Amino acid sequence: MSVRRTAAVLATTAVIGAVIAPAASAADSSPSPSPSAALPSGLFGSADPTYDGVWRQSLALLAQHTAGQSPASSAVGWLTDQQCANGAFAAYRADASAACDAKTQVDTNSTAAAVQALGGLGGHDDATGKAVTWLKSVQNKDGGWGYMAGGPSDTNSTSVVIGALKAVGTKPASVTKDGKSPYDALVKLSTACDSDGEGAFAYQPDKKGKLAANADATAAGVTAGMGQGFVAETGNAFDLTGCHVGDKPNLADAAGNGANYLGKALAKSSYLKSALPGAEDQPDYGNTADAVVALAAIGATKDAQKPLAWLEKNSADWAAKSGPAAYAQLIFAAHATGTDPRAFGGKDLVAQLAATGPGPVAAGASASPSEKKNDEKKDDGNGLGVWWIVGVGLVAGIGIGFLISGRNKKKQP
Repeated sequence: MSVRRTAAVLATTAVIGAVIAPAASAADSSPSPSPSAALPSGLFGSADPTYDGVWRQSLALLAQHTAGQSPASSAVGWLTDQQCANGAFAAYRADASAACDAKTQVDTNSTAAAVQALGGLGGHDDATGKAVTWLKSVQNKDGGWGYMAGGPSDTNSTSVVIGALKAVGTKPASVTKDGKSPYDALVKLSTACDSDGEGAFAYQPDKKGKLAANADATAAGVTAGMGQGFVAETGNAFDLTGCHVGDKPNLADAAGNGANYLGKALAKSSYLKSALPGAEDQPDYGNTADAVVALAAIGATKDAQKPLAWLEKNSADWAAKSGPAAYAQLIFAAHATGTDPRAFGGKDLVAQLAATGPGPVAAGASASPSEKKNDEKKDDGNGLGVWWIVGVGLVAGIGIGFLISGRNKKKQP
């Protein structure tokens, strides 16, 4: 779950109707805020929130809550103010006081991420109820979701919605369209053992209907296949014993095969890789963190230890550059494996996250209006490096597409 990942944000008007898969990319290609642009009060991170404001805020709030902190009311209020009247969220609305209209590009990923955060915090039943109602209204006939309402289902979007349903106590299997649940959609997006995908999940079928292995989608699919979201608990003991070939694909096999794919890839180098066109493969810290969560969620805890140790040793610079969502991803990986996020490779992830936004409410204290002024942004991270922060498809009739976290459609190691 890509965010995951610092990202290049691309806009284009040349192609209409294409869908761009989320992919992993480098932090230094992320957008920076204009020197004259004032950042919204209550927002985590100091970079331009246009493409990831709701996403990074949601992960930051949920990570603080997971670490036992109470997020500042100004930070929670910023997120709830972003919601449209119909329950959906856009990636970011500069003027949250203005009503959403047909031009407001709401999406399933921002909406589902906000539900996971607000559902985890509790006390926001009205907001999460409206958001889930909207998500159900845009469910595809195959049981899944695309990034934009009505877009083809993809593993990453379907997975973040599964996490949102879990956060509000709704069983994903019970949410159906034409008799198909989100789990049915995930199974259809898993590759065969005897294919090039080797049991991994694909992001989405290509134009010919072929599925290509995608490590980012696989991490998301395995976690969601276990019925879990960003904050995953350790699953029952599970041994990676190879790709299971069955007569009829089922969810358990798909999740297990995906975990086996991740385990094999991580056994080679301890980390997953990403590639941008024309660039050499680079370590993908965010995707590796998501893979750790996935392996822990399915119970392959032994296989999660090697990449976890690699993250503890190597992720500090990436997180500092990438900002709040990156710290959140690492906190989620620590939580899933029972690791102390306050002593993660010698770093206190919880304190580092808090330094990127409004400070949490002190233990035993209640939030006050003055907290909005007490915690100025201290971190220059862009906040786009997140679990499966998603790309927006090129919207037909509008002609503008966003690639938010360069999640790679290519087969990854």
